[in-house]
Formats: sequence, C-alpha cells, structure tokens
Amino acid sequence: MDIASDGNTSGRPRRADAIFTATLELLADKGYEGLTMESVAIRAGVNKTTLYRWWKSKDEVLAAALTDSELLTFAVPDTGSLRGDLIETSRGIHELLTGTATAPIAAAVLAAAPRRPALAAIGRAFFADRAEREHPIFRRAIDRGELPEQADPRLMMDMLAGAIWFRLFLRAEPVRDADLAAAVDLVLGGAATG
Repeated sequence: MDIASDGNTSGRPRRADAIFTATLELLADKGYEGLTMESVAIRAGVNKTTLYRWWKSKDEVLAAALTDSELLTFAVPDTGSLRGDLIETSRGIHELLTGTATAPIAAAVLAAAPRRPALAAIGRAFFADRAEREHPIFRRAIDRGELPEQADPRLMMDMLAGAIWFRLFLRAEPVRDADLAAAVDLVLGGAATG
C-alpha cells in the first residue's frame, strides 16, 4: 500500500491519520523505546519505505503525530470572557491528561522526555504549537481590556497547565471543576496586578 499525497496543499500523506493513530497507540503501548518506524508502518498498514518518504525518523513521525493528530486537539474556546476561555482551556488540558486514549500518551512522553533530548525537543515543539493555537484567547482579552498589553500568555498557561499536571501526576489527586476555576482565578489575579 502506498502513501500517496491526498492532493491537498498541506502535503499530508493520504493515510496520515492512520499513521498518527498508530504512532500514538504504539507510544502508549510500548513506550518511546518500543516505538519504531517498522511498527508504525505495520500498525498503520503502510509500507515502511513509503513511510520514510515523509519522515526520516521515529522522532519526526512522533512530532507530526503529536502536533497534527486530532486525538490531541481541542477547540480553542471563545466564551466571551478571558476567565471563561481559560476555564474551558483548562478543562481541555485536564481531559487530555486523564482521557482513556490520551492519558497513556502523556505518561509515556513524561516518562521518556528527561532521558531523551529528541523527545524533549518534540515536547517543546508540541507546546509551542499549542501556544500559537491559544494566542487568540489572549489577543481577544487584551482587546476587551481584560488583560494588560504586557501580560505573558505563555507564563499564564504554564501556571495553569502546571497546576493540573502537578496535582494529577505528582500528588496523584483528582482535579475538580472547582480546582480549575480556582487556578484560573489565581492566575488572573496575578495577571491583573502584573
């Protein structure tokens, strides 16, 4: 089976979704060390040689899967307020970290990244892409006068996502909606005075 281009301008192979799904499933099942180009090709039902036409290594295909897979995305909210948008974004992050299909992926990346510089670089690219997608939330908030122009969206998201990660992975405690709202309020209180 060949991975022909799907004819669109994105340059994605026709079977990209199957390849990304296979990559993320294998990462969750086998960990970073068990993820290979051959195993991705087999699980996705494509030839390994054609897989190499699109990506030179497992790091490249993993980076593409993390960034482009529908599994790891959620809609950027537009609730009409910064607080509402950040609460909804925090819920999306929480769902990604706890969902049946996505939690094992997050755990595998977290476990392997400290020992794998390539995987850490993939993580940085993933979060840079997410920051770009979330940028409209902060632009709208500045335009509405909810945030000062000098507010740091990256730091705000680091604080929110960090609070969720810390509670889930280090404390092994559940995160409730009230916890998400409290974290948002704390961050917004600091942003307003900063």
